[in-house]
Amino acid sequence: MNTIESKTKESIVSKANIPITIISGFLGSGKTTLLNHILTNQKGIKTAVLVNEFGEIGIDNELIVKTEEEMIELTNGCICCSINGELVDAIKRLINVNNQIDYIIIETTGLADPLPVAMTLLGSDLRDTTRLDSIITLIDAENFNDVALESSIGRSQIIYGDILLLNKCDLVTNKSIEETITKLNGIKNDARILKSIKGNIPLNLLLSVGIFETDLLNQKESDHYDSHKHDHSHKHDHSHKHDHSKEKDNSIEDFISVSFQTKKPFSLRKFQYFLDNQLTSNVFRAKGILWFSESERRHLFHLAGKRISIEDSEWKEKRNNQLVFIGKGLDKVKIISQLNACIEI
Repeated sequence: MNTIESKTKESIVSKANIPITIISGFLGSGKTTLLNHILTNQKGIKTAVLVNEFGEIGIDNELIVKTEEEMIELTNGCICCSINGELVDAIKRLINVNNQIDYIIIETTGLADPLPVAMTLLGSDLRDTTRLDSIITLIDAENFNDVALESSIGRSQIIYGDILLLNKCDLVTNKSIEETITKLNGIKNDARILKSIKGNIPLNLLLSVGIFETDLLNQKESDHYDSHKHDHSHKHDHSHKHDHSKEKDNSIEDFISVSFQTKKPFSLRKFQYFLDNQLTSNVFRAKGILWFSESERRHLFHLAGKRISIEDSEWKEKRNNQLVFIGKGLDKVKIISQLNACIEI
C-alpha cells in the first residue's frame, strides 16, 4: 500500500503555505475514486477536502470514505464562477478553524473548467497562506471519446492539467491506451501522463509535487479566452467571465442533471427493468445510493458510459434512495416518472 511517508510530511509542513491540489476530470473519470485512494493511503497528513457537484442534490459526500478530515461540500453547479467567493471563504474557514491542516484537496464537478478555479486561488489573499501545488486531470481510458473532446470544458481539463491521469486502464487494450495517449499529446504538448487502475498510484507522484506553472498562467489565461469566446455577463477580480444563465436550470454546455430522492425502497426487479429497458444512451454519467426492499445492504450505484456497477456496504445513515443522472437532452419528467415506478408498493 502506497503512503505519504513522514519525510513527505516534513516537506509539506516546512513550507510556509498550505499546498492545494485540484482534482479535475470529465464525467465518470474516477475523481472520487482517486480521492478515496488518497484519503485511505495517506499517513500523518491532516487533509481538508472540498467537493463540488453538478446537480440539485449532493451524492459525492456520501461516496467519499469517512475519515477525520474536514469536509465541506460546495454546491450551485459550477465551481469556476458562481461560487468563487464561497470557495475562497470555505478555504479560509478551514484554515481558521483548524490550524493543523497540512493539505487541501478540491474535487471539482466533471463539468468544471479547472483554470478559473486556479485563478480564483491565485487572485485572492489566499496566496498568502496557500500555494497551488498542481491540477490533476483524470481521463477515463474506456470512455474517452468525442463527447469529451467536443466539449470546451473537456478540452480545458486536459490543457490545464499539470498531471493527466489515464484511469481505468484495466478495462481497455494496450493499443487503445496508446491511441488515447496520442490524442492527449495532440491536445497538450509535453503532457505529463500517468496510467492507473481505480486511481491507484503512488501518492508521492501526485501530492506535494509543486508543478503548477504560475509563470505560464497569463499565457494560459489568454489562450483560454481565445478558445472559449464566451458571452461575458459579469466580472470577477481575476477577470474571468462566464455567462452562467443556464446554471439555474442545472445545465452547462447543454449538459443537464436530473436528481431524484425518496425515503421509500426500490424494487430490485423494477430498477433492473429501468436499467435494461428505459435508461437512454444520452445519459453519460449517473451515481447514487440505493435502498432495495429485498436487501438489508446499502448499494452504491455508478454509471460511466455504458458501464454500470453496484457495490454494497453497511448502512450508517437513514435508509433512502438518492440518484443523479447527467447527460444531454434528458427528459427530466420522464426519468423521474420511471424512477417513481421503481418504488416498492
